Amino acid sequence: MKAVRLHEFGGPEVLRYEDVPDPQIRKDQVLVRVRACAMNHLDLWVRKGLPGVNLPHILGSDVAGEIAEVGEYVKGLQKGQRVIVSPMYYCGHCRQCVAGVQNLCREFTVIGNGMDGGNCELLATRPDCVIPIPDSLSYDEASAVPLVCVTAWHMMVTRGGIRPGQNVLVLGANSGVGMAAIQIGKLFNARVIATAGDENKMQRARGLGADEVINHYTQKISDEVKRITSKEMCDLVIEHVGQATWGESMKSLRPGGAIVTCGATTGPKAEFDLRVLFAKQLSFLGSYKGTMGELHEVLKHVFSGKVKGVVDSTFPLSETRAAHEKLEKSQMFGKIVIKP
Repeated sequence: MKAVRLHEFGGPEVLRYEDVPDPQIRKDQVLVRVRACAMNHLDLWVRKGLPGVNLPHILGSDVAGEIAEVGEYVKGLQKGQRVIVSPMYYCGHCRQCVAGVQNLCREFTVIGNGMDGGNCELLATRPDCVIPIPDSLSYDEASAVPLVCVTAWHMMVTRGGIRPGQNVLVLGANSGVGMAAIQIGKLFNARVIATAGDENKMQRARGLGADEVINHYTQKISDEVKRITSKEMCDLVIEHVGQATWGESMKSLRPGGAIVTCGATTGPKAEFDLRVLFAKQLSFLGSYKGTMGELHEVLKHVFSGKVKGVVDSTFPLSETRAAHEKLEKSQMFGKIVIKP
């Protein structure tokens, strides 16, 4: 099969489009023919070099395709079924896995990071990681959903406990998590305030349901939140930007409010005054990916059309380098999808 692999870490130039052996499935696995694989910033970080990645390596976490082969021991799945592949991988038998919190499993990883991913034509996986999709959902749209939607759901619903009527601030509306968070916030009838970096992205955020949008380059986020909420401020802040926005995120919280963070794109160091933390009774909550139960839960809303995968552009597998170059420039709104 054709695949794009890393043989060394570095810039987009290290991506090699080449022939590799077809995967041979075990009797308890299925083989998926990849039709679309959406990119995440994780692809860039792995390409540049993350610990624990064995070379050569295939990137790509969000896979949609059709079942090409079913192992002898697999029940309930058929050749030709349209599916997505869970981006999350776990042992399946430890205490955390059997309790349904796979993202606390010691072996938890994401395909395309701790193991080969979907920038290829064929992918072997476990049947519990394969989820059928309706005909109404295109492969491109389906690939734009799994990792960001389960991450945003875990942040907002499980960790943040979102409730109707709350003020929710979503940082980075043009990110995958940001787009999913806006839609999930509106699903729960919250008032969603989003941030974006230019007028086009601000308008697209409104199109996803954001009630108000702040330009995080030209406006001070906390001042705008104060104005928009008539000084009530926010119950919940959805963070993944990190160092560059942490101070403004804190200032945007009401007393008793919470920041939920799943990333640190601009840097991992966040300084704050402990007196503000305890005096305002704030909560800082970490959130990492999600569980299989949460993935199935959010997919119900995707399949019903209430939460949508947003696609910016598509590239053939042979032009994966150009896709990486576009993602690094952050000029898109929506997912960049690679198509084998």
